Amino acid sequence: MLVLRPVELTDLPQLQQLARDSLVGVTSLPDDTERLREKILDSCASFEKDVQGPGPENYFFVLENLTTRRLAGCSEILATAGFSEPFYSLRNRHFTSASRELNIEHGVPALSVCHDLSGHTLLRGFHIDTALERTRFSELLSRARLLFIAAHTARFAEAVITEIVGYSDEKGQSPFWDALGKHFFDLPYVEAERLCGLQSRTFLAELMPQYPIYVPMLPPAAQACIGRIHPDGQEAFDILEREGFETNSYIDLFDGGPTLYARTSNIRSIAQSQTGTVHPGSAIDARGSYLVSNDSLKDYRAIVAELDYRAGQPVALSAEMCAALNVTDASAIRLIAL
Repeated sequence: MLVLRPVELTDLPQLQQLARDSLVGVTSLPDDTERLREKILDSCASFEKDVQGPGPENYFFVLENLTTRRLAGCSEILATAGFSEPFYSLRNRHFTSASRELNIEHGVPALSVCHDLSGHTLLRGFHIDTALERTRFSELLSRARLLFIAAHTARFAEAVITEIVGYSDEKGQSPFWDALGKHFFDLPYVEAERLCGLQSRTFLAELMPQYPIYVPMLPPAAQACIGRIHPDGQEAFDILEREGFETNSYIDLFDGGPTLYARTSNIRSIAQSQTGTVHPGSAIDARGSYLVSNDSLKDYRAIVAELDYRAGQPVALSAEMCAALNVTDASAIRLIAL
């Protein structure tokens, strides 16, 4: 059985292997021992905190095979993007110019560096083993974060965003970066993303042009990257789009990938998840597949389960499910259909 749980320091060696296998552009999962150690310790401290509102907390989850004790993926929630330093993006909007004498009005799309999205909760760090892509365990890895937010809403902002990795080719080259960022840093895209993972995007963002960049002046290959998803990032996009997330006028600063946005209260797994109590049982007449979690904080657990769920009645769970969720008879659980 696979279970999603908070990361622990003992996960460091396996987590670094996940980082090595992750997609270029997932800067929140750097292949660096000390940086990952810091992230794990920061996450452990966040789960221990007694907070009354969203702050700098970082909640890092791993997907573990309980039989082999092997990690199969990870995902993360940053309670407040831009809490300690601005969260930079590119805003893609039309600039309109007009001439009364010529009776001409013309709109031109332009990109501007901004930190409009600071203050939102940020989903990031999604990575899953190739063998589990496009399975219900991808849903677990992504959406169980939303069940966690549903159980602890005071810890998170009123809106949630995520950046989907933008297009780069099989050699790790990004036409968008080559046309824009590379002129200011003289760094290949892969190296720029690596530096962002080890430090932050702030030092790079501060060197980006502070004036609008008119899109028609970019090479066609770079223009085609605006809002374009890397093929390996499509699943992450699709899962959250089904949750009610939508694209907006913001794109990633370095690769032009799209940003997804949703009001927290409108997200499907938050708005439609149901709560119930556990009834341990040996036989379950399964009628549907569900994501199931406990409502704990530092002992949070989530699994995929075949259940016979009936609103208002205790939920029958097998002994294996109870052990995976760390629950007993009459414990509170949260669930939503896959």
